[in-house]
Amino acid sequence: MKALIVVDVQNDFCPGGALAVAKGEIVIEPINKLSQLFESEGMAVIFTRDWHPANHSSFKKYGGIWPVHCVAGTHGAELHADLYFPGVAILVSKATLPEKEAYSGFQQTGLASWLHDMDVDHIVVTGLATDYCVKNTVFDAITLGFKVDVVIDAVMPVNLNPDDGEKAIAEMVERGAVMLKSNEIL
Repeated sequence: MKALIVVDVQNDFCPGGALAVAKGEIVIEPINKLSQLFESEGMAVIFTRDWHPANHSSFKKYGGIWPVHCVAGTHGAELHADLYFPGVAILVSKATLPEKEAYSGFQQTGLASWLHDMDVDHIVVTGLATDYCVKNTVFDAITLGFKVDVVIDAVMPVNLNPDDGEKAIAEMVERGAVMLKSNEIL
């Protein structure tokens, strides 16, 4: 069975947010179409979110590289209001421990066990940001034995360096992920 994973489409990663991905909002329309398709076909839909404590080690003021973002319970940590969240979707919180960074939706979340229990063997990945949380979720999924498709028009990089997004896509393909456009899945 197939499952859709929507990675971290949260206010702080969208324009105006604390760690905004340029044009991050353009992933919302294809994600919404895919969410509706997966829901109508009875397939699993999973949303991941960064859900940091206020003293998270990834924040600059605690020695990390990032500005304060996606603090649990804040507006910035909420999923973007324009996202369609199917009634059957599950929400996975990651990076919830102050001392542990977790870019992947599989790190310390129980997601792999849940997907295996649901007989999922193929995941379709969308979301933000291509070069961090999307990439690491894809890497872990492949390592765990899932077939992985990445929806190229439903991901966007933060690009700390200008070509980080392109490098991330090449690395995901090298590890076995397949790049597709949303209309190839719809």
